[in-house]
Amino acid sequence: MTSLAADHAACEAALRVAGSSFALPIRLLPSAKRRGTTALYAFCRRADDIVDDASDSAAARRGLDAFEAATTAALAGEGSDDPVLRALADTVRRFAVPPETIHDILAGVRMDLDQDSYPTLADLDGYCRRVATAVGVAAIHIWGFLDREAVERSDDCGLAFQYTNILRDIPEDLGRGRVYLPAEDLAACGCTADELRAGTLHAGFDRLAERLVARAEERFTRAAALDRMLSTDGRLAFRAMFGVYRALLHAVKRAGRGIFIRRVKPAKPRLLAAAALTLVLGPRSVRPSAVTHGAVRRRVGQSQQDR
Repeated sequence: MTSLAADHAACEAALRVAGSSFALPIRLLPSAKRRGTTALYAFCRRADDIVDDASDSAAARRGLDAFEAATTAALAGEGSDDPVLRALADTVRRFAVPPETIHDILAGVRMDLDQDSYPTLADLDGYCRRVATAVGVAAIHIWGFLDREAVERSDDCGLAFQYTNILRDIPEDLGRGRVYLPAEDLAACGCTADELRAGTLHAGFDRLAERLVARAEERFTRAAALDRMLSTDGRLAFRAMFGVYRALLHAVKRAGRGIFIRRVKPAKPRLLAAAALTLVLGPRSVRPSAVTHGAVRRRVGQSQQDR
């Protein structure tokens, strides 16, 4: 095994250990694009873990400072002793990934050290665009796209996915002292951050959940246009990811105010079914509430008959 092959193998191992919902969609890519996307994932996972797993904020800051310096050096061609960074640098060069997307990702992760709440939606979107949209823009460069508008639609997709992550992870984030729900949304629904932290829920939290889900749904609707702008193999990965995340959001919607006290964990078979159905029919064609194993078999069978 060559050194570069070993570097990419280390990234694949990181993906397996993480048990990410991205694992299946990434496997749909041809080998070179799969390795590049896996390297991007492993880099993001490493950056997140530096902040989330550190013993205290000072240690997290030191770790992130060192990782950022090493990333900058690797992207500049100065080499690295970190296989993930070597694989990332190879990916950035091979697929002309804009280096600023990598630096934006690190800037977003750093925000978790400096900010634990967001006054407005505009403030939250600034964070989401660093930790999610930047990843999406980097990914479509690896996958290949046919229209410059794909970058704009990647913003919608990044926000849709990150809003969904935020809504399903509310209790875990509260445990880390973070409230990602904009204060203006809490106030508009007659809720407070203190009530959220205390688990003191009332009808206002039903309105809050509905408001936040509707906002994410709007972004999913706009992000669906990305499907026609990607290369054929990139489209497959996108559809699978889109299906998984839209099913996650539907599970959040069903949970109602329960999202504020427990993490939403849909059954893995349902997520896989959503990915499979969206893969076949496209992101505009499937209602998440209709996703069942039987629905997948019927719709896939019908699709094959229509060909």
